[in-house]
Parts: sequence; C-alpha cells; structure tokens
Amino acid sequence: MKILFYDAKTYDEESFEAAKKDFKDISIDFIKPDLDPRTASLAKGYDAVCAFVSSDICADTLDVLHSKGVSLILLRCAGFNNVDLKKAKELGFGVLRVPGYSPEAVAEHAMALALACNRRLYKAYNKVRENDFSLSGLMGFNFHQKTAGIIGTGKIGAAMCRICKGFGMRVLAYDVYENPSLKDIVEYVSLDEVLANADLISLHCPLMDSTYHMVNIESIRKMKDGVILVNTSRGALVKTEDLIEGIRMHKFAGVGLDVYEEESKNVFEDRSEEILENSTTARLLSFPNVMITSHQGFFTKEALKNIADTTLQNATDFMAGKELSTLPNNVL
Repeated sequence: MKILFYDAKTYDEESFEAAKKDFKDISIDFIKPDLDPRTASLAKGYDAVCAFVSSDICADTLDVLHSKGVSLILLRCAGFNNVDLKKAKELGFGVLRVPGYSPEAVAEHAMALALACNRRLYKAYNKVRENDFSLSGLMGFNFHQKTAGIIGTGKIGAAMCRICKGFGMRVLAYDVYENPSLKDIVEYVSLDEVLANADLISLHCPLMDSTYHMVNIESIRKMKDGVILVNTSRGALVKTEDLIEGIRMHKFAGVGLDVYEEESKNVFEDRSEEILENSTTARLLSFPNVMITSHQGFFTKEALKNIADTTLQNATDFMAGKELSTLPNNVL
C-alpha cells in the first residue's frame, strides 16, 4: 500500500519511519501541505492518505481523492469531526482513526496546565528571571480536598479522573455513558452539578453537535467563582467570545488551553498585525491568568509511537480485507 502523508512534521517522519520497519508492505511519502480540496489531487497514484484533525476532509476533498483512486483515509488522531462521513460512506472510503494513542499523555498535560494556572508558574518564572523573588500575585489554593469536575470520561477523561483522585480531590463526572472502570473513583452527576460544584473543570469530550460551544456564557455563569477551566480536547467546545467575557467577569482563577477555536485556521502562521489583532486567541493571551500551549498534550515519545503503530496496523488490516472500524457506532 502506498500512503501519502499530509502535513508531515519532522517528528511524524521519525516515528512513522521507525514503525514502518515492522510493516514491509507499506510505503509512505511525506509532504508538508495539509489535506484540503486544493491539495487532494497530490494523492494521485496512492492507495491511502494519512491526515490529521486539522485536515479539511470535506465533500470536495473526498471527491478529488476518489477521482485519484484513493480508497482509505487514515486519521492519525482520535477526532474525526473534520471528515464528511456521509460523503465518505457514499464514495466507499474506509476511514480509520487512532482512538486511544496515549490517554495518560493528554491527561497529564491537562493537570500540568491546571497546576501552572493555579500556582501562577508562568508569572513566577518571569518574575524570577527579572530578579524579583516577591510572592505578590502568586497565591494559589490546594487541590487536596477540593472538587474536580471531569466532563467526558472516555480513556483520556478516565485518566484525568485517576490523576485528580491521586491529588486527594473529590471527583465529579458528567458523561452520557458512565465508565464502569471509574465506579470507585467518581460520582456521576448532571452537567449543571459539575459546573456548580467543581473547583477545577477539565474538558475531555469529542466535538459533536451536542458538545459544540458547551462552555458558553450561560454555562460559565453556573460555575463557581474562582474556578480553573482546562481544555485539552477540542477548541470549539468553548465559545471563545463568551470565555473572554467570563474572564472579564473575574469568574476564573485560571484558564488553561491546549486547543482553541482558531487552531484549524493556522492564524498564527500569518504574523500580520491585522490577523493577530483580530484573533480571539491573541486576545486570550492578553489576560494574565490564561495559559495557552500549542496543542502539545499528545506530544510524548510513547504517544507518537502508539499513533504510528496503530495507524499502520489500521492500513494493514484494511489491505487484508478485515471488517473493522475505529469510528463510533461502526460508521465506516
């Protein structure tokens, strides 16, 4: 099988080349452009494309890929809302993803963001670099015996629940489906109860119609004053304009984001002043209690290896004609 790998970074090439040694029937070419209707034609002569959550796999992209003979879309990520699944099914594409590459990697990063916000580590670091060792503005609070609210308890959310429990926190959780492995760790309650009682709220759910902008001004008003909000899941779970309003209302002790709504637009790749001034992400960065990282929650050695291994195994299983789907409800 010949795979065209879109939006390839150096670390992608290194991890996939290392994994490919165990998959002799697969060849991969790496290119820097991301997959969208304009670049889909580059896949002529390939059996499959490997794409990321930022790729634009809309109906137009799928039409071009189909016309070039591509039959398989390999998502090297867990998210799949960027794929027009109805069109993909209509055209006979296989669509496979990596649903659980390293839950602990993302959960650990979520807790790192929470701790950094709570103990003002970014401010402390900058103060000391300027030879200011005063404690002014660095007050936090103990997580021990406080309440964590985990929204979404799949593999990553479950890992976050266990981390919070290890800190001695009471763990409230909301999910449409309860995770039986957490029965001795969490209390499942309504979303409103999570919002009203949690000192730390961490988002770990997929982006769907039902979760789009689930954090908005109405849900923010239901939160406790002085709450810490962390999002390492999908940017559009949070309505950014409303989050900014909530920050201005002094609702949050801190906000930690590894994902943001404008991420797919690559807004920071264009450094023009006009773009940056109009960017809601840039506006978030102007607040001293907001910490933003560059979608690095997954970025560990273990996670990259798991992503490469699972993606290439998906391709191998597809070639072998196995009946399989890693999408929910066996969509494709």
